[in-house]
Amino acid sequence: MQVTVESTGALERRMRVELPAERIEKEVDSRLKSVGKTVKIKGFRPGKVPPRVVKQRYGAQIRQEVLSDLMQQSYTDAVQQENLNPAGGPQIETEADGDGKDFTYVATFEVMPEVKLEGLDKIKVEKPEVEIGDSDLDDMIENLRKQKATWTEVERASAKGDRVVVDFEGKLKGEPIEGGQGKEVPVILGQGQMLPDFEKGLTGIKAGDEKTFKVKFPKDYHAEDLQGQKVEFTVNTHRVEEETLPPVDDKLAEMFNVEEGGLEQFMKDVRENMRHEADQKVKSQVREQLMEELLAANPIDIPQALKHQEMHSMQHEAMQRLGIEDHDQAPPLENFAESAEKRVRLGLLIRQLITDQDIRLDEERVRGHVEDMCAGYEKADEMVNMYLNTPQVRQQVEPIVLEQMAFDWLLEHGKARTKKVGFTEFMNG
Repeated sequence: MQVTVESTGALERRMRVELPAERIEKEVDSRLKSVGKTVKIKGFRPGKVPPRVVKQRYGAQIRQEVLSDLMQQSYTDAVQQENLNPAGGPQIETEADGDGKDFTYVATFEVMPEVKLEGLDKIKVEKPEVEIGDSDLDDMIENLRKQKATWTEVERASAKGDRVVVDFEGKLKGEPIEGGQGKEVPVILGQGQMLPDFEKGLTGIKAGDEKTFKVKFPKDYHAEDLQGQKVEFTVNTHRVEEETLPPVDDKLAEMFNVEEGGLEQFMKDVRENMRHEADQKVKSQVREQLMEELLAANPIDIPQALKHQEMHSMQHEAMQRLGIEDHDQAPPLENFAESAEKRVRLGLLIRQLITDQDIRLDEERVRGHVEDMCAGYEKADEMVNMYLNTPQVRQQVEPIVLEQMAFDWLLEHGKARTKKVGFTEFMNG
């Protein structure tokens, strides 16, 4: 077997493999003899069919089978011989062949890039140090009280914070607009549910009022025919309701299923949940910074085969999220090109980091990740143990944990600067 390799791109290789005729003919003859022992042909006794007849009947088919098998075997042998690491399957082109002739084929494929990580000690990140003050806790309690608010009908004009229940119809130049009608629609004034002019038109009305006003639609409105237009709305008011929040006491705690410890325990739980939310966002932000720093310091070429594979995977994920089953309705594949390239490049860099630094999976980290997954479920401990003993779950969890351990290594060996920030500012930022 003679092998020559040519680089036709940064990662593309063109490998020419020549198989000697002797090897091919030897295998063809061997298979023809094997077939001749069992083949049944009219006019001949089994096992007594002349070789020339067997060759005439089955020679072409057996030759193709031999060539196909030898190509598969020789391709594997050739990439090992040349120390190549293909990133995907090859495209095969064959040259003319015939009895007694050498057989030659050309395999074109991409190889995995050689990754040499650089600049790891120069990676810089800013790590938010989130402070939860009393005012942040008060704001969160206020939001939770609003979740349990009750609404009481009032006999007065509507004001900011009230809920107004109306029928409405919108017309442009006297013609109803698509989606511009509603029956008994509740609108809380001041929350930005509707366009500013619409909320302004609902301010100061009472139950039983009918009112007509104009609403200017923004120039970037999603419906092109309404962009920048002034639409006339007529509303009929069913009722005006005032919000009543529950008092901050033990009963509020009960509303959120705090059975023991009353208000004190409830406040403690809320603060702990705020801390958990902040920590998760800090972790996500730091991770994003580490990703960008690692990518910027290590520009590498990636195999297009891996990129296209990732694009298809991301498209499938999007279909699942959107509940799309018909592939013809799937988001265009090109939409995922940039993200797929970034994901593949990052994956190659992280894999190399794990190899270079001999980062090994920490079983305690795996358990911690699974415990987070099961938090909030009944019999969480049982679920954790079940998941840890389920191979399919571990196959999904372990790579995530190992990747996070790699990011932790980057953070530890890079340069991190902390910045104090308040909870509300950070979470709304």
